Amino acid sequence: MSGARISALATLRGQIERIETAEVVHQRDRVALGHREVDSALKGGLARAVIHEVFCEGRQGAAATGFVMGLAGRVSARRPLLWVRQDFSELETGALSMSGLVELGLDPRRVVMVRAADVESALRSSADALACDALGAVVLELWGETRQFDLVASRKLTLAAQSSGVTGLMLRMAAQPLPSTAETRWMLRAAHSPPGAMWGAWGAPRFDAELLRNRHGPCGRWIMEWKCNECQFSEPSAHPQPVAAAPAHRPDPAVFAEHRRAG
Repeated sequence: MSGARISALATLRGQIERIETAEVVHQRDRVALGHREVDSALKGGLARAVIHEVFCEGRQGAAATGFVMGLAGRVSARRPLLWVRQDFSELETGALSMSGLVELGLDPRRVVMVRAADVESALRSSADALACDALGAVVLELWGETRQFDLVASRKLTLAAQSSGVTGLMLRMAAQPLPSTAETRWMLRAAHSPPGAMWGAWGAPRFDAELLRNRHGPCGRWIMEWKCNECQFSEPSAHPQPVAAAPAHRPDPAVFAEHRRAG
């Protein structure tokens, strides 16, 4: 066997060993999302230091973006979040709204935006960012089908995430899933929000989330509601309308009515 082949074989063995070692180290490093059934399927929550994929149709981009931002908020643990997207993404889906992040309960001051000229630049920037352990999470947003993101590119991102402990979130709009090293794969659709209060414009954000791939548990489909105040997901609210408590300085209406009838 030639020296080049021996060197290549040693490199592959080293990569496999790093993947297996990283899986053992990080297999219990999970963060609960807040939705009981989803956390159960994920064996306690979303795994850190790996890659997760979120797919959606083009018209569902806003919902998928909100869902990914919620995931990033849970796994980043108040550390900076780097969001990498292509230059033309704003023409397709619009710019990310910082006021929208505030409404979701997230801090826009922790979000760093990177606009890449092409897919190669976006992949390279994401791999470099995933290797930086000062970050909490890295979001890579890609629009449409792209031949540059293949199994080799996916493995490179996974190795970078496992070596640093940083979580990678792939947001794939208007694209079909392909073989990858992702820990989980989701398909996202918007769900009807519950009716808000009379003085509110809308209810809590809701997502129709289908878990298509789960390396360590079952798959499924759930309605996940985002709680802006708690910054976590939950089961859909059974009673979305708030119930007003009786004022403490006024008599109970039922007792007051009984007194009137007795009088």
